[in-house]
Amino acid sequence: MTFEGNGEGESIPRAHRIPHYHGDNVRVLFVVSAVVLIIAQSTGAELPLTTTGAVAAAVLLVVTAGITNPAVHWIHWLNALIAVYGTLLFGTTAVEHYRSGVSIFDTSFAYIEALALLSLIALYFTTRTIRGFHMRSLF
Repeated sequence: MTFEGNGEGESIPRAHRIPHYHGDNVRVLFVVSAVVLIIAQSTGAELPLTTTGAVAAAVLLVVTAGITNPAVHWIHWLNALIAVYGTLLFGTTAVEHYRSGVSIFDTSFAYIEALALLSLIALYFTTRTIRGFHMRSLF
């Protein structure tokens, strides 16, 4: 593959696929979660975090997304910890809201449920990445 328009034939290095690496998916999920957190907090949703906590969590998500890569294995453990915490925090809050009779169409419930599901999916992909790293070292 060559760069278009330069005529010098420079090539773009081919992206190589790393088996069982899902850090790119986690990166996207963390950035989307950060955006949802900021939007939810700014629209007055009843999140289980203070304003400072929500902004700090968004910053943490974006920073960890930014440094996630296949060469640094410890970041995937941090991603897993963040995803577990998010799943527990937002998942239990969503269930509590639902059980207390909050409408599923309430915006606070929708934001909290979205954050719980984003965290859960991020946890799945992070766990698969960690498993892939461990399986690669076995063979």
